[in-house]
Amino acid sequence: MPTPTPPSTATAALRSGSPAPALAALMLMLVLAALDQTILSTALPSMARDLPGSLPSAWTFSAYLLAATVVIALYGRLADVHGRKPMLLLSIVLFLLGSLACAASQSMLQMVLARALQGAGGGGLMTLTMLTVAAMFPLQERGRYQALLGAVYGVATMFGPLTGGWLTEHLSWRWAFGLNVPLALVALGILAATLRRQPAGPRTPIDHLGALLLTGALCSALLMTQHERLQLPAWLSVGALGAVCAVCSCAFVLRQRHARHPLVPLSLFAQPMYAAAATIGLATGLALYTAVVFTPAYLQTALHLSPTAAAWHLLPLMAGMTTAAIASGRLLRSRIPARGLGLVAGTLMVAGFVLLALCMEWTPAQPLALSACLLPLGAGMGLLFPIITMVSQRAAPAQLMGIATAVPVMLRSLGGALGVALLTRLFSSALHSALLQQSAGGAAPGAQALQWVWACAGATSLLGLLACRWLPNAPMAQQAPGGAPPARPTPAGASTAGQNA
Repeated sequence: MPTPTPPSTATAALRSGSPAPALAALMLMLVLAALDQTILSTALPSMARDLPGSLPSAWTFSAYLLAATVVIALYGRLADVHGRKPMLLLSIVLFLLGSLACAASQSMLQMVLARALQGAGGGGLMTLTMLTVAAMFPLQERGRYQALLGAVYGVATMFGPLTGGWLTEHLSWRWAFGLNVPLALVALGILAATLRRQPAGPRTPIDHLGALLLTGALCSALLMTQHERLQLPAWLSVGALGAVCAVCSCAFVLRQRHARHPLVPLSLFAQPMYAAAATIGLATGLALYTAVVFTPAYLQTALHLSPTAAAWHLLPLMAGMTTAAIASGRLLRSRIPARGLGLVAGTLMVAGFVLLALCMEWTPAQPLALSACLLPLGAGMGLLFPIITMVSQRAAPAQLMGIATAVPVMLRSLGGALGVALLTRLFSSALHSALLQQSAGGAAPGAQALQWVWACAGATSLLGLLACRWLPNAPMAQQAPGGAPPARPTPAGASTAGQNA
């Protein structure tokens, strides 16, 4: 029996009219969520002076990161069960309330709790916006808009420090949060009015034990990476956190294997193209955050550029990412196979890190040379953003599309957080060794240490390149959901069923 053909217009997800207002509102919320991941990097000193309390200021970053990461998979599963629209509106409301609480915080404890609430909403926005766009547009148009979402997210993440610095300098750090409130209210109103409530999936119970185990594994892993910055108590050592992470991870996998309704069905990873998309998501997360964190830090500390000037040197990364993401959507629409496009993208990422390492060897004091090397890296990541989303969604059956979309997003966030923490430790160790060599006649210790960072990030990108070999080699329009052969067209006049995703 042929698979039902999904609707060919946006009427399946929209009440009526043009999809432009809903798309604009989704992109606005995605920008706000992405900005709030990095906007505090330049506003934090002013915030720490204004807010009393003994909690380390680094908790304001970690509270958002922890909350946002642990809820991604849960949002995806809840969207499968209860539908996209209620989960999307819930995430916006939580993000709005968290932003309002951040702007009104009078102590560091209040700020940390408010950031956790904000992260609980922001963590669902990336997954839920991609799911909503998938329902708003037919398959042949979907790549273009998924590419726009990926480009918007990446660029907004990089503009966070610049935006935070400008608001702090000219207004107040509270505006970094207060500005979210009216914009989120506008987006909430547009989406509530324009989106149609889709039929919910089967009322299967949520795997609460699996969600708890996943939360324990992710929290302990992220706390390990932030252990020194957060000034955790002695009993909460890196070894203890590592043991908790290992136990929770093993228990989570066992739970998913035997649960009747698992939170993350392991059957998804039995499909090579889904496992490849998840691996690529992990690699792109590490690549993006490595470039965004280490490049400005080197330009400020080693070359003595101002924070604003250092942020502007990320422009080639932004330009490459945005242009390539849009081009990737068009290429996928023109029936270019995801495998070939992914191999090109992975090669560009690896080449970008190789060029960055060579730049540290040949021209370590030339910021423009370092900046130019970011262009192929950004282009590679931009090409991969829509591929990851579309392959993940096409590999999953309709009733699992929410969690299938969420897992690569979660891995991207986790890869960025864990990768930057591990590479920071590597950089510190390499810098110490380079300083000893400098006393014996060596030179440019910061550049030598950064070479190791670029080399390790390039090796991870190579893993993503290898994973691209398992992406589908047929045009996406010919690939049916769940990796099945393409369905035959439904005869004219026959009734069609809407997608349940």
